[in-house]
Amino acid sequence: MNSKLIIKAGLLAGTLDIIAAFLNFYYKTGKNPTIVLKYIASAIFGKEAMTGGIEMLLTGLLLHFIIAFIFTLFFSVIYKMLWSWFKNTILIAILYGIFVWIVMNLAIVPLSKASQIPFSWSGLITNIIILIVCIGLPLSYLFRKNSQAI
Repeated sequence: MNSKLIIKAGLLAGTLDIIAAFLNFYYKTGKNPTIVLKYIASAIFGKEAMTGGIEMLLTGLLLHFIIAFIFTLFFSVIYKMLWSWFKNTILIAILYGIFVWIVMNLAIVPLSKASQIPFSWSGLITNIIILIVCIGLPLSYLFRKNSQAI
């Protein structure tokens, strides 16, 4: 396993994903996008995270990147198998973005203290597109480009 590749890919995917989350939240609500970080922190601290200060923002950012690195590490483990099955970087990106959405929305968030966001088809589609573009594509591209290093 190439740890430099995993760090690079995790930082890229985590950064792209949080920027997209900020932009999406601001576009939908017109509110300060740092609320997204407090929401992430609420996974551990519940509703009190929403009234917290800088400590909750930093906790949310740290949790976000931990999750991004876990998904990156998992991708690095299954990449060769995915490539042997599909041999298509874009298809792998799409499938992994959908996988991340399923895990986050059907397992991680429900098991956390974070409040549930009401379901909508437009929200689902937007969030899956964000995950495909910000996590699936960068990981798929970087691991394909560096497949000899894995």
